[in-house]
Amino acid sequence: MTLGTGWYLRRLSRMGPREVGGRVGDAVRRRRWRSAPPLAPAVTGARFTAALPAGAVAAVPPDAVKRLVAEADRLMAGHAEYFGVPRDDLADPDWWYDPKTGRRAPGGYAFDVPYRDEEAAGDIKQIWEPSRHQYLTVLAAAYAVTGNERYAERVAEHLRSWWSANAPLRGVHWISGIELGIRLLSWVWIRRLLDGWPGAAALFEDNPVARKQVWHHQRWLAGFPSRGSSANNHVVAEAAGQFAAACAFGWFPSSARWRDDALRSLQRHLRGNTFLSGLNRELATEYHGLVLELGLAAVAEADAAGVPVPATVRLVLLRMTDALAAVVDDRLRPPRQGDADDGHGLVVDGAGTDRWASLLATGDAVFGALPWWPTVTGTDVRTPLLAALIRPYAKEGTGPAVARPANRPDHFADAGLTVLRGRGEIWCRCDGGPHGFLSIAAHAHADALSVEVRHDGVDVLADPGTFCYHGQPEWRRYFRSTLGHNTLELDGVDQSVSGGPFLWTRHARSRVLSVDTSDPEVSRWCAEHDGYGPSVHRRRVELRAGTREVRVVDEVRGPRRAVRLAFHLGPAVSADLRDHRAVLTWRRDGEERGAVLDLPGELSWRAHRGETDPPLGWYSPGFGRKEPATTLVGTGFTDGAREFTTVLGFRDR
Repeated sequence: MTLGTGWYLRRLSRMGPREVGGRVGDAVRRRRWRSAPPLAPAVTGARFTAALPAGAVAAVPPDAVKRLVAEADRLMAGHAEYFGVPRDDLADPDWWYDPKTGRRAPGGYAFDVPYRDEEAAGDIKQIWEPSRHQYLTVLAAAYAVTGNERYAERVAEHLRSWWSANAPLRGVHWISGIELGIRLLSWVWIRRLLDGWPGAAALFEDNPVARKQVWHHQRWLAGFPSRGSSANNHVVAEAAGQFAAACAFGWFPSSARWRDDALRSLQRHLRGNTFLSGLNRELATEYHGLVLELGLAAVAEADAAGVPVPATVRLVLLRMTDALAAVVDDRLRPPRQGDADDGHGLVVDGAGTDRWASLLATGDAVFGALPWWPTVTGTDVRTPLLAALIRPYAKEGTGPAVARPANRPDHFADAGLTVLRGRGEIWCRCDGGPHGFLSIAAHAHADALSVEVRHDGVDVLADPGTFCYHGQPEWRRYFRSTLGHNTLELDGVDQSVSGGPFLWTRHARSRVLSVDTSDPEVSRWCAEHDGYGPSVHRRRVELRAGTREVRVVDEVRGPRRAVRLAFHLGPAVSADLRDHRAVLTWRRDGEERGAVLDLPGELSWRAHRGETDPPLGWYSPGFGRKEPATTLVGTGFTDGAREFTTVLGFRDR
């Protein structure tokens, strides 16, 4: 996908003068570096002093070790999967090859590579992901828990291969700051986890090629930070990686300055990316997880190096952890909201490890679980390793005294997110929040007033997910669209106006009018948005615990408009639609479950499943993957003020 002049003009219109000036400076620097790239300084006497404390590896639970080693052996055999595409070449990878399209990215000066054009460079996510080197942190962790040197030797072989194939500023891996930041964090942990291996020093601090790569990564990040309207999760990854490397690999004359600058950036952007309630401002749940992982990893480096961290950094991470504990369902699944690209900050675990349980387990170890937190029964490798480095929040004055929620929050006013719960099994997320973060709202979806309903962790009314970013514009549009969510569309257009795959030029404004969760029998929520001016869409949701039903009332006030009301069912749910009633069935833990969905009779209803022209009836369980799922769409008209009532009633077992 190539971007035309119109996109650049729209993108420019979302920038302020300071950002424009910064980007002009970046362009000048890129031009200068083309002819006169910066030179890494000579270094002598480099040492690595950020090893894990004694006993940290021994604290990893046996079942977590078993999963880790199984994953490491799979990687040793060359097998991996990235975004739904299996790979069997990881024993000797081609770092610029995309197996999805069969294309290989072109070489040359990094900033000349047309990485957004899939025809020229392949699917850039497929190329970038292995070069985050998180599969190498898994292999390094396998060495740490087993002492088997074949894992360490494979890590060394691949790092030397990557460094040889990716000279500084040459090729596709020197384009995006988030990639450099996460890669630096991986290298820090690889060195830490290989600390007992006799070849570790020769691979890193005694290796001039490694030192040159580490220096150029940090110099790049210092020269090209994400700015202004792009200062979202990317800038947090850049700062976390820069800070981690400057702490653990502080071998250069600029290391202290890079460390201090990165810590200031991390402090600023963690706060900027996070509501006071603790939810991530991008309103994209997976990026909440990514930013939290990056922040915890950065604090681990600070504590390992004895670098004081501003109290606000730990406070933001504490609030993020409490917020995550508050919004997950009883199976520890958080909302599926906004973009999701399966990005992780630090990976040292095997397949089957629950990401969200792992974060909550780390939160418990670092901050302490509150009485209302859900119970975490799973185990992981990462938690005991991070906990061995991070000083507990309540000790040694590392955290200010703060008032944490005495009861589980259900309404996050600043984020416009509300979770209604009924008798444990019913979980309902209501969206009345802002349309994303910053002027471009890059990872937002046109999902104002959407609902997401689960029963015992099963998606019943589902958020379909994300599926893709680049290369397939019709699918990108669908999964971000209003029709692609459980909400109401007018006149066949989205509530917010898209100017490109990561750009919104007009944002629908939502406001929550009322929330009442004081009655355990009936919880209520009401919100509206102005995305269809002069018409107003208002939605009321009631969760009735006694009758086990969710009632959704959509009101549209304004002139006559064509309306489409969509309800996306989860992939496990089958639907028998007759007129305006759908009987829903699914299985959970071997038992058949069911519900009845009574739809507004004023609309004409059709079931769609797995359609491609145009896309409709799909669910994306993860980035790059999609599967058919049933979507119920009602069509009709509204004139003046009209209400449409939908009732989802769950059957008793």
